Amino acid sequence: MRTLRRTALLVLATISATAVAPAEMNPSIDAQNMLTASASPTVAMPAVDELLKAEATGDPLAPLPLEEEAIEEEEEEEALPEDLHSLVSHFWGDNPRDREMECLAGAVYFETRGEPLEGQLAVAQVVANRAESSRFPDSYCDVVYQRHQFSFVRGGKMPPIKRGSKAWKRAVAIARIVDGDHLDSSVPDALFFHARYVNPRWRLTRIGNVGNHIFYR
Repeated sequence: MRTLRRTALLVLATISATAVAPAEMNPSIDAQNMLTASASPTVAMPAVDELLKAEATGDPLAPLPLEEEAIEEEEEEEALPEDLHSLVSHFWGDNPRDREMECLAGAVYFETRGEPLEGQLAVAQVVANRAESSRFPDSYCDVVYQRHQFSFVRGGKMPPIKRGSKAWKRAVAIARIVDGDHLDSSVPDALFFHARYVNPRWRLTRIGNVGNHIFYR
């Protein structure tokens, strides 16, 4: 609404300036040229009171100010549920959208499909954290397919995925949550993890256990 008022005032200022400061007349212009110039068509400017009236009445044909569009987008984001289980239900589906998201969802599917949602979220966030870190490749797929990092990758490929399964749809939802930065895991800055049943003796800072994995940074 403030944008529309500014537009109206700008139009009013433009009209006023044109009326007060017309272009200087060239004395050499003859009467015929002056007649031709006076007959030139003028551009119809919207009246200021009409713009203000459209704002007050909520004219559906009037363009939506950019500020209001931004506010509506923020409200849509705020409308998302805040707890993990509800977010998974919201993003539930079998279509990861593109190859990058499929790589992220694949890591969740093969590493954590038997774990609680919190464990799945934590593993997905490790992949995303690595893609953002200068120490690792800069895409989900390059992180997942980096040699000797994920045991489910064999010969540079993922095993077949049961795309109609609940486990895959859940993994896709987790990937969307992490990619959209809708919720952090309980180990938000983790870059490494391993299963509880192994002991690699890493010289890293241990930051927590989630599900069946231990996480480090």
